[in-house]
Parts: sequence; C-alpha cells; structure tokens
Amino acid sequence: MDSKSIRTSFIKFFEDKQHQYVPSSPLVVKDDPTLMFINAGMNQFKDLFLGNKEADFTRAANSQKCLRVSGKHNDLEEVGLDTYHHTMFEMLGNWSFGDYFKKEAIAWAWELLVDVFKLPKNRLYATVFGGDKEDGLEADQEAYDFWEPIIGKDRIIYGSKKDNFWEMGDTGPCGPCSEIHIDLRSEAEIKQKPGHELVNMDHPQVVEIWNLVFMQFNRLSSGELVNLPAKHVDTGMGFERLTMAIQGKPSTYETDIFTPLIDFIADKAGTKYGENEENDIAIRVIVDHIRAISFAIADGQLPSNNKAGYVIRRILRRAVRYGYTFLDFNEPFLFQLLPLLAGQFGEIYPEIASQQAFISKVIQEEELSFLRTLENGLKKLDQIKRDLRGKEPVIDGKTVFELYDTYGFPVDLTSLIARENGLSVDEEGFTKEMQQQKDRSKKAAAQEATDWIVLSEDEATNFIGYEQLESTAQIIKYREVREKNKTLYQIVLNNTPFYAESGGQVGDTGYLQARDKKIAVIDTKKENELIVHFTKELPKDVEATLHCVVDRKKRLLTEDNHSATHLLHAALREVLGNHVQQKGSYVSDEVLRFDFSHFSKMSPDEISQVEKRVNEKIRENIPLEEQRNVPIEEAKKMGATALFGEKYGDFVRVITFDKDYSVELCGGTHVAATGQIGLFKIVSESSIAAGVRRIEALTAEASEKFVNQNLNTVHALTEVLKSPNDLQQAVETLISERNQLQKDLEKIHVQQANALKDGLIGNIVDKGGVNVLIERVSLPSAETLKNMAFGLKAKVDNLFLVLAAEIKDKPQIAVMISDNLVTAKDLNAGSLIKELAREIKGGGGGQPFFATAGGKDIAGLDKVVAMAREKTNVLFA
Repeated sequence: MDSKSIRTSFIKFFEDKQHQYVPSSPLVVKDDPTLMFINAGMNQFKDLFLGNKEADFTRAANSQKCLRVSGKHNDLEEVGLDTYHHTMFEMLGNWSFGDYFKKEAIAWAWELLVDVFKLPKNRLYATVFGGDKEDGLEADQEAYDFWEPIIGKDRIIYGSKKDNFWEMGDTGPCGPCSEIHIDLRSEAEIKQKPGHELVNMDHPQVVEIWNLVFMQFNRLSSGELVNLPAKHVDTGMGFERLTMAIQGKPSTYETDIFTPLIDFIADKAGTKYGENEENDIAIRVIVDHIRAISFAIADGQLPSNNKAGYVIRRILRRAVRYGYTFLDFNEPFLFQLLPLLAGQFGEIYPEIASQQAFISKVIQEEELSFLRTLENGLKKLDQIKRDLRGKEPVIDGKTVFELYDTYGFPVDLTSLIARENGLSVDEEGFTKEMQQQKDRSKKAAAQEATDWIVLSEDEATNFIGYEQLESTAQIIKYREVREKNKTLYQIVLNNTPFYAESGGQVGDTGYLQARDKKIAVIDTKKENELIVHFTKELPKDVEATLHCVVDRKKRLLTEDNHSATHLLHAALREVLGNHVQQKGSYVSDEVLRFDFSHFSKMSPDEISQVEKRVNEKIRENIPLEEQRNVPIEEAKKMGATALFGEKYGDFVRVITFDKDYSVELCGGTHVAATGQIGLFKIVSESSIAAGVRRIEALTAEASEKFVNQNLNTVHALTEVLKSPNDLQQAVETLISERNQLQKDLEKIHVQQANALKDGLIGNIVDKGGVNVLIERVSLPSAETLKNMAFGLKAKVDNLFLVLAAEIKDKPQIAVMISDNLVTAKDLNAGSLIKELAREIKGGGGGQPFFATAGGKDIAGLDKVVAMAREKTNVLFA
C-alpha cells in the first residue's frame, strides 16, 4: 500500500465511524503564546479540551502537519544521524470530545491496524499507565482490561509516568495513555530477544506507532490533579512510522514518502544511498529538512533572525551545510526539490503547489546567502589557525560558539576541520556558552502565571466590538502573570467591545470602570479562543459589573489603516499582477505595514500608480459591505482573497469594498466607508526577504502630518536658497560644488601625506636588518592612514611599521609588517594591534601583515608608541 493510500484509508476509516474530517492547521501557530509551531494533532483542538469553546462535533479525525524543533520536543540535532527522527512529520489522529472513551478508542485502533492495514498481531504491543505514587494515581486497570482480550496479557506492558501519562504542559488537561508499539526486526532477531524487552528502549525497529491519550484530569499550578467535567480521547499516530510498518521497511526514510527525494539528491551528488554513511546522513538531513522549510514558508513563516523565523533559517542552513560538506554542493540545490514536493502533497496539502515559485525563490536566495556565510566562516577558521601558531593548539569554547552562532558551524564540523589541521576544540567551553545562551533565552521568555480563578461558567467571550465601543460586562475569569519583573493581570469578560490582536491588527486599549475606579486596559490579545484584557490592577470587587470603554480615537485610526491595506492589496494586484499575495501585515493607529510576494523592487512609477489607485478608491467613499458566517466554499466562489497560513473555519467573515475591486476574508475592524481614510501615502518600499517586499504607508492624521512636514521642509529650503526658480536644480548645484571641493581637499590631503611619508622614511631605525618605523602622526582621515601604511610598505623592504595617529581628535593605530617578516619571524599584525589598542581603550583587528584599531583615549597614543618600541627591542634584539 503506498503512502497516499495509507493516509486516505485512515481518514475514511474514521469518517465511516461518524468522525468529522478536519483539515490540517497551518504549521505556524497564532494566538497561542505557549507554542511556536504546531507539534501535535491536538493543538488545533486545544480550546475544546480547555473548555474555552464548544465543539461543533463530538468526533474528529485528520492528518496534521507537525514540526518539532523547539521547546521540549526538539529532535533537530538527531535528524539524519539516525534513520527515524524527523523535524516535520504528519500526525494521524482521531478525537472524542466528551463522546466515546477508552473502550472504543482501543477497539478501533486494533481494528484499523490489524484488519485494515494487515499488520501482524504477533508483532504488536500495548503499554498502559502503571500508576504513580507521587500523584496518588493507580495503574490504568480499565485500559488493561480492554486490551487483554484483544492482544493478550503477554503483550501488555505497564509503563511509567514518563512514558504513559500525557500532559499538555505544566498545567492543563492530562491523563493516562496507551501506546501501541510494533517490532519490525527479523524473525531471527526476535527469537534472540523478545520484543517486549525492547519497548520504549529507543530501538530503531521496535517503535511506537500510535498513542491513545485518555484525558480525564486537569493539572493545577499547585500540581494537584482534579477531574475534568468530561472525558476526552486524543490519539496521535506518526504517519511516517505507520508507512514504514505497513511497507515493511527498516527505516522511515526507505518508504515512498522519502525515496523520490533521496533518489533525486543522490543522483545530483553522483552517489548512491546506502553505500556511504556520511553521504547517507547528509541526504537524510536534506530530504527531511526541505519538507519542514517548504511547509513553514507556505504557511507564512519566512526565514529570519528571530523567533520562529530563526528556527526555519537554522533548519535550512543545517541542510545546506550538510550538502556543502559531504556532497560537494557548492551552489543552491534545495530549491530544486520543490516540484517533487508539490507533486507528492498536491492532493492533501495544496499550499506547496499553489506557492511553488514563491517558496522556491525564498529558499534559493537563503541558500545563496548562507553559502557566502560558510565561505566567511572558513576564512575565520583560517585566521584562528594562524593566531594559534606557537600557542596551545586548542580552539576555545567561546570561539567555537561564535562559529556556531554567527557562521552556522556545528561543533562537529569545527572539530573535523580542527583535527585536519592538528588542532582540537574546547567542547566543554562550547557547551558552557550554549547553556548560557539557553539560560538567557529562557530568562527573557520566562513567564509565571497563576491558575485561572473562574467566576462564571460562561465558556467564551461574546465580541461585540464590530458594532459598539462601550458595553457593560462581568469577569468570567482572571489570573496574575509575572513577566520580566512586572506583574500584570489577564481578565476575560463575558462580553467585550475590545478587539484582540489578530490578523496583523493591534489589540484595543481603553479602560474598565468599576464604580469610580478606572482600570486601564493596556492591551488585548487572543489566547487560543479567549479574548484576554491586560491590566496592571484588578477591580476591588471582581464580581462587580464593569463599564468597558475602548479608546475610540485609536480604534478609528487603526480602522483607517486596516481598510487601507485591503485597498492597497487590490491596487498591487492591478499594477504588478495577480502573483501578488499578502505575506503579512501590521496595522496600528500610527502606521500600516504590508508584506507581499513580488520578486523585484517596485519602480517609482509603480509606487505612484498604486498610491494613486488607492486614493481614487478613498475618494469614491465606497461603503463597507460586511457579511458574517458565510460558508467558506460560498466565500471562495465570491472570489474572496484568503491568506496562506491562516486557518479558516467552515464559516467566515467577508469584507468587501466594491465587489469588483476588493473582497477579502478578514476578522478585523474596518471603516464604514473608504472616505474616512482621508489620504493614503506610501513612505517606503523595501525588501524584507527573498521574493517578499514591504510597503509602509500612512493614512488620515499621520499622512496629513507627513505631507505638512515635507511641505515645511520645502518651504524652508526655498527660503535658505533665496527662492530659486528650480529648487531641485539649486540643490543639485550645491551638491556638485560640494563634491568638487571635497575632491580638491582630498588632493591637498594626499600632498600633505606624501610629504609626511617622505619625512617619516628618514626616521627609520635598522634593527638587525629590520626597518623599524614607530611614530605618532596627525592625519585627516582613516583612509589617509591606510594609504600611508601601504605606501611606506611599497617603498621600504623588511618594514615593521606602527603609526599612532590622531584623526579628528580621535585615536587610531595602524600596524604594517612586510610579508617576508610575517613568515620568517612568525609575526602577526592582528595580534599586536589588540595589545596596543588597550592603551587607547579600544579594539581592532586585521590580517597578519596589516591591522588597524580605534579607541576612545587619545592620551594613550604616546603609550602606544612607547609599548611598540619596547616590543621591537625584544623582537629584533
């Protein structure tokens, strides 16, 4: 059975048992501060388990894209080194929300695996929770009793809390679980050692394939377990492992999920998978990582230098690094795998095929950038090798960490290059540096929250902010949060006019009034399905009726900018083409940012056309047409633009400004008519990633202020330049005259420097055949200092030069050493400059033959001269 059939069969099996098929969520998590990426099938149902939302159905099944590269689920460094870890994988799952429980979950799991997928009974094992004294929990006898008649007592294994008690986090829903394991070893190996001895022992061929979680408890922050109001089932089965078992393969990488990708890479590298272990590791890394990278980009997460974007960039660079090091891929290659991925996942996850060109471009540009960084890292290593000549041949941990963090060199690659050059690395020091970075990150992200104090059984907030900006409400629940040495309160109301940050629109601010006390709402965010109001204090009476007031001016200005992004999106598609797709946005009361797919810089004329088109639509004063609870398929037929990476339900909200111009799916707040926006003004257009451009623009008061400031500047310039007929020409003439004066001044500087250079040559001292010149000088620029050093080197053989220069009241040092002296006497200008720079309270570096430094203490220049002369007395005695 091929992998596509396996996935289809799983979904159909549970659909036949009255489960609702739910499409996969995007990999990138929004509105959940506890998660960066989806890492389990249950993530999108978290609100149902937490009780924040009522289920539209009591049974569900799906195949969920998952990414485990951060937090406690982080397998990144193991991927490729073994044959079964993955970063991105699919999790098949079925759920019951207060419906069936252990009996049905166990029976159906067995039926599917044995009767449908034909897995051999005698190779399957079940684990059940064996109890835990600390929590006062007994063994899960109920699950054992359901398993015994099906699988037999000799194939049931009691497991520890670590293996058989599932928890969502430090707090929240949890419960015992029952795992199904399969033994894929040969008959001969099974005879030597029975499978039950290898369950949960990390054997690559005795593996867990399905986990059945029985959620029946809630863990409080005190550690106490209390019963949930209803019992739920949450199961997760690794699609790749299941396919491995059904197809009888020793590794997930040998299933038809990966073999097309493996064959492509092996052919490109001129090798064969299975013949060379180092090459095989590199190939596994590449074919695993390209899936994670591609799906993350398709779901809206571009590689970047922070948070989730940094994780994706790190995965991509790890793949490039392995290809570069072991397969001799010196040019971009990952992007060439996109057509294979698009064909493989087109039916179940169409986002790869629909964005193939965009994803490919982003990956290719990232590859090019990192290949250049790799080259710089190798040059850095060469410098390190030179600096260690005559010293202990160990690269210190801080330097190893710098190579890892800045240049993407893992410690094993640095160790390999070091050994080839007779060096070693301080792995203990590297580990210490890594731990310090983790501690810093952990401290920065640290947040302590008390348990929710529940005042009402209402499960969700009723948002009324589309219609009104004031309301009366009561607190449903609240909690205290301590973060970065400050205490805030999170408050959930039974109804609210406050818009929670979502879809790029910032959260509302305002106040909650309890009797005569106004409590400022400093932000509003969405946490899962909860609308959470952030305050610095609580009402004295938390059960009192509150008067909720949104900051009206901020909301209206934010609406101006949000509606303008819709008009802008449509204008960009008109001017640049239908390939333009929104890739992100930020909308506040002060500014709007709009990120979109486009592969070249916009011309001034294109920017002008877009701006003109948006302002035309503003002047038309088009009324907002808002439709709520539109069936998703009907919205698509209307031509509504949907955003990649957004999870839409069965019913959506459609925002229209002229059905022939702008129709989008959107949950944000908008102007009643476009005329309210006033004036739209683009202030910048730039690149933020390969194939992604960003426009920043202003509307309403901000655009008016911007235009007035620019007009005031023009008026001031006109007055300064005595009201010229052509202001631009007058400014250009001034610039031209300045440039000419600068050139004339540079000629004078060169003449002065040449005269000084000739004078310095007369001060050279011969020390054992070495021409030593150490002087304090005054020069107009750092460039003049550099030119003088190179000029003296060209004129004087066997030169050892130190110039302590005063440049515009600041100290600078230059060290120049003739190439033959660097080699013959093992000298290094870069090392010497670091010592000298301490005297001017500065730092610097460079190459063995030339180095420079700058500093803060000009009084130290005489000390530099003295120190340099003392060193030459020792070096050339």
